[in-house]
Amino acid sequence: MKRLQSTSRRHFVRQIGTGLAAPLILGATDKAGTKKPVLGSGEHTYEVTHDWGELPADIQYGNTHGVCEDSQGRIYIHHTVWATSEKPDSMVVFDGDGKFIKSWGREFKGGAHGLTIRREGSTEYLYLSDIQRGLVVKTTLDGEEVFTLGYPKESEPYAKPGPDGKPIKYSPTNLAIAPNGDIYVGDGYGSSYINQYDSSGKHIRTFGGPGKDAGQLLCPHGIMVDTRASEPILVIADRSNKRIQRFTLDGKHVDFIYGTPAPCNFNVYKNGDMVVPDLFARVTIMDRDNKIIENLGDDSGSNYMETRKLTRDHFKPGKFVCPHGACFDHEGNIYVVEWVEVGRVSKLRKV
Repeated sequence: MKRLQSTSRRHFVRQIGTGLAAPLILGATDKAGTKKPVLGSGEHTYEVTHDWGELPADIQYGNTHGVCEDSQGRIYIHHTVWATSEKPDSMVVFDGDGKFIKSWGREFKGGAHGLTIRREGSTEYLYLSDIQRGLVVKTTLDGEEVFTLGYPKESEPYAKPGPDGKPIKYSPTNLAIAPNGDIYVGDGYGSSYINQYDSSGKHIRTFGGPGKDAGQLLCPHGIMVDTRASEPILVIADRSNKRIQRFTLDGKHVDFIYGTPAPCNFNVYKNGDMVVPDLFARVTIMDRDNKIIENLGDDSGSNYMETRKLTRDHFKPGKFVCPHGACFDHEGNIYVVEWVEVGRVSKLRKV
């Protein structure tokens, strides 16, 4: 989600004082003798650990935006970095037990947003979206840059000036990669188009664009190539339209999926289940037919947009505030990161 204005952030820091400097400790929100919250039912039951991961004292989370797991079971958290953080690294890496491994990515401070991991041959790469610099960056798992995609000037909508005579706004929120290597970039905080490139970064086509009709989008915030069926299909979190919209890989509208008021992104487990973090205070699990199985930690009746600005002692155990990213790990556990000013990472252990 977009950052607050800097004046608001400074006021927030003054209100909180030095309380943010203490390191986050694994399971710290669970008081001694108190059971951890349990969410869901049946095969979709999870024990929740909020503030998961032993974050070093010299790093303080900003808005926690993206999360993924690599083939070694390491968890990557992409966050905007808190204003007073001593070490401004936007990428933090933990092992599966929540122990800190490393951090990097100072260049993404303030702009860290979408995060996708992909194996290409024998090597895994990260694809990161930077909403502040207007970039998509491919890196190694250690943060070494492979290539970047900047403003899509090759695309017709972006090549011509807007009503003010300036180039139209571009702020990529997330991306997806097809089996053939094509890259689909969602301009969620810019002009609501999808820009498609080949694996080398050559522009192929642009589709979508602002609107509410079939094929149009308003804040295509998250994006995924769904390979659960015989033919891959593009799934887009059409967030401001309060729906999920599906397209063919050449950009033609297929259908809508309703039931998630503010879908942010997607991740699929090997059994076909899909997790959808919903900014309006819940995490949704869907089956392979995109039918809702569970709404986890639902606190959508609360004033979550105000709660997200507060200190973490205002966050309710077992309830979500503003889920922004989520992923399954190899065991079927779920990691959820939230768009809250002090950052929040929760592990939902499958039980």
